[in-house]
Amino acid sequence: MKKLTLLFLASLVAAPALFANDVAGTWMTIDDESGKPRSYIDIWVENGIATGKITKILAIKPGENTNPLCTECKGADYNKPVVGLVILRGFKQDGNEWNGGTIMDPNNGKTYKCKIKSENNGQTLRVRGYVGISMFGRTQIWKKLK
Repeated sequence: MKKLTLLFLASLVAAPALFANDVAGTWMTIDDESGKPRSYIDIWVENGIATGKITKILAIKPGENTNPLCTECKGADYNKPVVGLVILRGFKQDGNEWNGGTIMDPNNGKTYKCKIKSENNGQTLRVRGYVGISMFGRTQIWKKLK
């Protein structure tokens, strides 16, 4: 019985680290309009906070600029290259979801509340950006790169 109790307690301690590993890594986003791969986002967890930045933009159309400037961004991000921009900030783990963070859309410079959830054994990430409450938002599914 003692061994079973210790195993259970060890699993409670290890569970947050397992979920953190599910969200950390490089993710491929999919363009809403074309359905084609759009960009790569690196997400890391430091001191229990998940953060993510754009590391690559994939061309959907021939000749498309794959490193535009963020002309719609506000503040310090204004006119900076989109590649390298931190777009996910402030996520704290809540079970198998990460809440309390924000996502910035470099296409319009707006920042939205956001929650993210790892699914399919850590192979997909459900990213929901919203205004006010989660019901008023949009969800994207990102795919983990190996």
